Amino acid sequence: MSDPRFFHALRNTVLYAAMTIASVTAFSLALAHLLQKAYAAYRGPVLFCLMLPGLTPPAVLAFLYLLVFNGPHGMLNGLIAAPFGLPMVDWIRDPRVIKFSLMLLTVWRWSGFTTLILLSGMQGIPKAYYDLARAEGAGALQRFRHVTLPMLSHVLAFTAVFLFLDAFVLFEGAYILLGGSGGTLDAGLLLVAYTYQTAFTFGRFGTAAAMGFSMVPLLMFAVWLLLLRGRGRAATRPARDLTVAMAPSAAQGNAALPQAQGDRSHG
Repeated sequence: MSDPRFFHALRNTVLYAAMTIASVTAFSLALAHLLQKAYAAYRGPVLFCLMLPGLTPPAVLAFLYLLVFNGPHGMLNGLIAAPFGLPMVDWIRDPRVIKFSLMLLTVWRWSGFTTLILLSGMQGIPKAYYDLARAEGAGALQRFRHVTLPMLSHVLAFTAVFLFLDAFVLFEGAYILLGGSGGTLDAGLLLVAYTYQTAFTFGRFGTAAAMGFSMVPLLMFAVWLLLLRGRGRAATRPARDLTVAMAPSAAQGNAALPQAQGDRSHG
């Protein structure tokens, strides 16, 4: 508890986990929504291509990542920044973008897997909810907000737990990218990497074991909190959301009803 680098690594890991959950979930949700609207014949090949990084060993993926993001010599700067005169970004050594670089590695690795999970959840939503939404005059954005998201709450909770736990066990990719350290100013020092350093570089096995065990209560509480948000969402939630969202249109229809009845009686 007296080691300042331990708390620095803990802060980095929590921030990296939050960035990963937000980016991967949003990107995968958009991909799953597009794949659901696409022809069924194209879903299999596209999903296979998206899942290839997740099937690749993390060490190999990190070496491929270096080819793309390795400072001024990387493919990203060579193909995008240099031709347009944009400033070169050192994705691996600049402390301002190291966490963002690690986040992109995770997005590259797990987007296909989480897209498959979210797409499966979307295909399990009963079509009656969407038919009800269209009958009430809901647009595409309203259907996504009041039907798709509530019905995917348990799937989104599982995805968040998976990405959160992965952030605390990310080792090979960060170890290779940052050369076995935390990078410049320890900007990319994650907890599992610091635990490895403490045990096998500094030889303090007892301290490393204490670091590992100290994470158990935090992980248990975080997983409980994430699962709690996705638990207990009844299947009637979309119908209730639609009723609230469509209340103005229903009120307008009811207001116009007496006039229509008066016209019929007059006729």
